[in-house]
Amino acid sequence: MTGLKPREFVWVIAGRLAVCERIGGHGFQHRRVRREEEVNWLRNEAKITTVLSLLPGNQNLTSYADAGFKVLHRPFLPEDENDDLLPFFGLLDEALADKESVVLVHRDFIDEGMGGFLAGYLVHAAYVDSPIMASAVVQEILGRPLGPRARAMIRVAGQ
Repeated sequence: MTGLKPREFVWVIAGRLAVCERIGGHGFQHRRVRREEEVNWLRNEAKITTVLSLLPGNQNLTSYADAGFKVLHRPFLPEDENDDLLPFFGLLDEALADKESVVLVHRDFIDEGMGGFLAGYLVHAAYVDSPIMASAVVQEILGRPLGPRARAMIRVAGQ
């Protein structure tokens, strides 16, 4: 069984770093069977080894661990988007430190905050050298424009 590809799943760094919406859906849309199918797809098709959950609560963390993923969790709230992003980037650095790891980052939705987070991380980790380039790259990857909130996050990350 290959499972079901999670909503909004895209590779940010091919074969190393991916992003998607919350596994199994969010709120009233969350379904245990869907979560199980998506976990199967992540493990068997995408070869994910580590999940970094940015959800405010501990939703699904036990399910991820039971499926064999290394699990990292740090709530990334809207108010965190205006603060120091280094603690969040440090977790992602930790997850990617093992050259064999394949990391999935998720939040309830792929929104402006997630776009800013990803673009900021690309600058922080020196995958790109300018906030403008990071913005362009993430816009292309996510297939949507980044607004002022996301661009402000990228600038903070690049300082």
